Amino acid sequence: MTESDQDRALCIEVSEPIWWLGADAWRAEAARRQYRPEWTWIAEDEGRVLARAVWWGQTDSEHPLALDCLVTDDAVTDRAGVAAELLTAAHKAFVDAGAQRLPLYNIMKLPGGWRGDPALAAAVAWRQDAAHRAGLTVEVERLQYEWTPDAGVPEPGGRLVFSPEPDDEVFLQALLRVAEGSLDAHTRENEAAHGAEATAREALEFYLDRPGKREWWRLAHTPDGVLAGLAIPSATPYNRNVGYLGVVPELRGQGLVAEILAEITRFHAADGADRITATTDLGNRPMAAAFDRAGYRNTEVRVILSAPA
Repeated sequence: MTESDQDRALCIEVSEPIWWLGADAWRAEAARRQYRPEWTWIAEDEGRVLARAVWWGQTDSEHPLALDCLVTDDAVTDRAGVAAELLTAAHKAFVDAGAQRLPLYNIMKLPGGWRGDPALAAAVAWRQDAAHRAGLTVEVERLQYEWTPDAGVPEPGGRLVFSPEPDDEVFLQALLRVAEGSLDAHTRENEAAHGAEATAREALEFYLDRPGKREWWRLAHTPDGVLAGLAIPSATPYNRNVGYLGVVPELRGQGLVAEILAEITRFHAADGADRITATTDLGNRPMAAAFDRAGYRNTEVRVILSAPA
């Protein structure tokens, strides 16, 4: 999108019952360089905008991280076809500019039970089709959660001792342990493609690159010094975030994940956070249950599409 395109591209109207990005929201994020003209692409015919795709990144990102919004004009009859060509063209440009992986696509702000709404299900379906055609063939459904102070701050359970660990290699070994038998779809896929250590190192580097601080991270041990798990309180550009947590395989099923989640919640709350976000795969029922018990509220469902690892 060039400067001369902005008014046409940003004012595209969408009648589908699905979240889409308005012009004011785009400009507000663009002021923080989280949306950028070069990450906003349009398909047009004789000056008429037929489709628009908006990618997001952090303020200091060299390449876009995620596709936030994909829309077409209501008059477009082959929505998936036009959108797939648009995504394919943009993906090629991102890779030519040095991106190592294609950005993922978040179909956001879906309600629970969204498949029961025919119009909403149709809106999701053509976007899934377009993403698949453009190479984003791995799909997972994720639950978004949030904690606010009215849910209460959990008390310490007393079964675990939390301590900082500044050595990244020591933390890497803990990540390897808690990832064993993970129910997280991304972890399983990456391990199958690249191995456990490469997957753990990617997770380490991912959280080092988040807005949260490295000194927030904690290892969890039993009172007699046995590694029980880990907690990586994190942040997004908008809110404090649960980040990453896990329990070693031999200690699962004892409710320790609740203690680690409570530690992260207490940490953020003590630092004044009035909103803590979190996410887990729909299929990770133990983690979803832990969020429910801890007073986290499910706020939306996302369908996330990505390229194979």
